[in-house]
Amino acid sequence: MTTRIGVVTFPGSLDDVDAQRAIRLAGAEPVALWHRDKDLHQVDAVVLPGGFSYGDYLRCGAIARFSPVMDTIIDQARAGLPVLGICNGFQVLCESHLLPGALTRNDHLHFVCRDQRLRVENAGTAWTSDYAEGQEITVPLKNGEGGYVADERTLDELEATGRVVFRYLDVNPNGSRRDIAGICNEAGNVVGLMPHPEHAVEALTGPTTDGLGFFTSVLKKLVTA
Repeated sequence: MTTRIGVVTFPGSLDDVDAQRAIRLAGAEPVALWHRDKDLHQVDAVVLPGGFSYGDYLRCGAIARFSPVMDTIIDQARAGLPVLGICNGFQVLCESHLLPGALTRNDHLHFVCRDQRLRVENAGTAWTSDYAEGQEITVPLKNGEGGYVADERTLDELEATGRVVFRYLDVNPNGSRRDIAGICNEAGNVVGLMPHPEHAVEALTGPTTDGLGFFTSVLKKLVTA
């Protein structure tokens, strides 16, 4: 039976088709999910893609968080459904309180687009098991509001419980606290990160194929669950 991974499209999503392609290359069936439809159509996992949902009005992800589909995703994520939030999707996860903290304007006040080196800090999540802890990967990064912030108590807790999943190497591109590029929830089924693994899944178009591991990881997780 083919694993089905849903990709939500909000008004302003840009990378939903790219995420669907990455899912297909990993060997799963991508399922398009519309933000106004509460039905997840029996998918086994969900990706919230990058883009500028609702034009980033109010705060990035603040309006998308109230889309009808998010009611179902929030409930299912708390019950164990694997959910990956990429860039704007990470912002939506934080606004939904599935992940702590917030994403703010880059500290240099400019949009950044670059191939970014990351270190894998946690290879035990639903989306990172095909990596090794300490492994260094390179995937594209593109954001204007990518600075991860949280209070010191939350940051200390994330560090102590192994919930920092990725950390920036070489340069901190947006002022994220403690060089944090991605985090997960306590159960490890919900992961959010600012860089774009879906743009690094084939040699022809990506700087590397390092991003494919996200999607193969969740396939293995679902097969063994």
